[in-house]
Amino acid sequence: MTGPVTGVADERDEGEGAGGRDGQGGAARPGGTGGGPTPVGRVRVRDFAPGDGAPLVTAWARSVPSDPVTRERFRRHVLLDPNFDPAGLRVAVRDGEVMGAAYGVRRRVPVAGSDLEPEQGWVPFFFVDPAVRRAGLGRRLVTGVLDWLAGHGRTRVDFASYTPHYFLPGLDRDAYPEAARLLMDLGFAPRLEAVAMDRGLVGYRIPEAVRQRTAALAAEGYRFGTPRDDDLVGLLRLAEDEFGPDWPQAVRHALDTGAPLDRIVTAHDPAGEVVGWAMHGAYEGLAERFGPFGVRADQRGTGLGKVLLHLTLERMRAAGAHGAWFLWTGEGSAAGHLYRSAGFATTRRFQVLRREVRP
Repeated sequence: MTGPVTGVADERDEGEGAGGRDGQGGAARPGGTGGGPTPVGRVRVRDFAPGDGAPLVTAWARSVPSDPVTRERFRRHVLLDPNFDPAGLRVAVRDGEVMGAAYGVRRRVPVAGSDLEPEQGWVPFFFVDPAVRRAGLGRRLVTGVLDWLAGHGRTRVDFASYTPHYFLPGLDRDAYPEAARLLMDLGFAPRLEAVAMDRGLVGYRIPEAVRQRTAALAAEGYRFGTPRDDDLVGLLRLAEDEFGPDWPQAVRHALDTGAPLDRIVTAHDPAGEVVGWAMHGAYEGLAERFGPFGVRADQRGTGLGKVLLHLTLERMRAAGAHGAWFLWTGEGSAAGHLYRSAGFATTRRFQVLRREVRP
């Protein structure tokens, strides 16, 4: 790609918008059941304005029955995000009713340190109401957001995988094939594949081999358990040094918003340093959501990860959880193999997509 995409001459003008094949959602269900385009009437595309929030969430649920959001999630992930700019959230309105939206975001506040990632932008979601699909509105919304990001100097745009406030980690091509076609048409290309995994916990027991490995590590001087307040310093340093700024932010946010410490299991080496941890309930307070979870690089291959995973699953079951799940790992990665060995199965696949504009 060599420059910004332009969907219509003026995205704020009323009218039908750009024509062509129309993908109707990333976090939204692509529409159409065949046949010709659905007339969209006089649809106006404009910036997000006060009063749009509740109708937008209602239209999202109507458009994406498989991946709806609540008003509280929308508020937390979008409106309360310090990087939110109303000009980046394009809303399509017909006769006063929200018929679609597309959201672009760039960092104005860094995740950590001072890095604002000045070349990077994101499109966390877009959707179009079923009543106005296959007439170019999805293309019009997304190109408007891409042009807005380009106007802020963003030459690299990722779809969906905006941290820390992503709804889905990427595009589910099986669920949203028309969205995939639209994004490919607009220059997005796959970077990597991520999978979501789930495991039932009814009747769960720690495998005997894991109990034996836990005992062997304890005999070597390793210690497992709920962290003390002072242990959080080492845990957060480990998360920052080994896994990047969003994981310590997730841990801090969970504890700041009332998550109990016993949702975390830490591993200390014989010298007393935190060398790994696993937790659940860190994201959005969802007790059955597993993670984040990590082990220091020089301690991998010792069985620490397997022990931490199973000790956390045991705690989740003890707390009444009927299942464990998470949204994002590489299926062929070491972590993916570990999860499968612990009884997790892939339940969804996502492609992480990127569009780059070269001068």
